[in-house]
Amino acid sequence: MSLRIRPASPGDDDILWQMLEPVFRKGESFCRATDVDRAGGLDYWQRGHDVFIAEEDGRVVGSYYIGPNQQGGGAHVCNCGYLTAQDAQGRGIARRLLEASLEEARSRGYRAMQFNFVIATNTRAVATWSAYGFETVGRLPGAYRRPGGEFVDALVMYKTL
Repeated sequence: MSLRIRPASPGDDDILWQMLEPVFRKGESFCRATDVDRAGGLDYWQRGHDVFIAEEDGRVVGSYYIGPNQQGGGAHVCNCGYLTAQDAQGRGIARRLLEASLEEARSRGYRAMQFNFVIATNTRAVATWSAYGFETVGRLPGAYRRPGGEFVDALVMYKTL
């Protein structure tokens, strides 16, 4: 797979929203309202983050963002989010995005990466992050309400870089 990862530009907003919208509507990966509009969805993905786009043979297949997890004394720990286009799932795109983000985080001088709210039922994400050495350092019982009303745990996952 020839995957090119590049910084996002304003011209990527349409394709980003095309990837984000079905994920938000499903409500199983990110803490966003399932009816979030385009402006709100893009704001969530872009504000306070540097966004990257993954292309395969000129076609956008994914994205990730990176930024400090906290400000001040916590700014040495970064946070990232990952997104794979629906028709590109199951092909290792998320792993490649994670690898790129870990490299980017190290190059920026971050000392660790933290995922604040990994929905425990998102088993593919939990397995991927765990395979790359992320530890579950906290469990928030019943912290996420799935669209059907079920309350499930959220995980805090952490990796020293």
